[in-house]
Amino acid sequence: MKVGAVIITMGNRPDELRALIDSVAKQDGDAVEVVVVGNGAPVPEVPDGVRTLELPENLGIPGGRNVGIEAFGPGGRDVDVLLFLDDDGLLPRTDTAELCRQAFAADPGLGIISFRIADPDTGITQRRHVPRLRASDPLRDSKVTTFLGGASAVRSAVIGEVGPLPEDFFYAHEETDLAWRAQDAGWEIGYRADMVLHHPTTLPSRHAVYHRMVARNRVWLARRNLPAALIPLYLGIWVAVTLLRRPTRPALRAWLGGFTEGWRTPCGPRRPMRWSTVWRLTRLGRPPVI
Repeated sequence: MKVGAVIITMGNRPDELRALIDSVAKQDGDAVEVVVVGNGAPVPEVPDGVRTLELPENLGIPGGRNVGIEAFGPGGRDVDVLLFLDDDGLLPRTDTAELCRQAFAADPGLGIISFRIADPDTGITQRRHVPRLRASDPLRDSKVTTFLGGASAVRSAVIGEVGPLPEDFFYAHEETDLAWRAQDAGWEIGYRADMVLHHPTTLPSRHAVYHRMVARNRVWLARRNLPAALIPLYLGIWVAVTLLRRPTRPALRAWLGGFTEGWRTPCGPRRPMRWSTVWRLTRLGRPPVI
């Protein structure tokens, strides 16, 4: 299986980017072709053989990754597997790409693999980086219902069948949108603890747009993908969860603004998942209301 890697960068982590590219170059088996997308910024110096694309404006995470996908042909079809890797991450093992090849070859129904993210200094995996509700044991492999965008492998056939990441999301929940569409088309998603990406421990709220984007995109996610009967249930639960977390007043104001924006603005094409998919996600332990 031919593997390609898509890395998006704002150009502000040249040392980390170089270390990541070097870790990809050290992977066992056939070489992994790498495309680095400068998302509204120049791409720092990279090794020979690495393709670069510089966008005149920041298209956000899904938009930048979609440009990287298209660099491998329409829908990424020139490769069998696409790795999505954060530019401040690093592959500590040399067998990750080969493990991906083996996993996809062994299971034709496997569409997406979510890697385990671990802090390079402590080795700790944060609970939010285990894409399931029962996240206490990050070393347990399992089938899951979503994945981690910056530490993942996607079969290019999935993109070809269900389409790319939703560019208008810009940041937050774009992976779940793709995951739900993929599962509605019959693909499975796996979490693999032995496929590791080292990444420094951070908080998502460090981004200034976090609260607004999370709220807006969650409304869009529901409007695009859920059966009509589940939309108020899904969003009602998340309103309650948000209030129980007792956000600061500025954070709550931004969240409410994003929630309102999600209703007032176009969300893109609506393709509600089948009820059989709802049941499938429920059996996997995460019904699409949580």
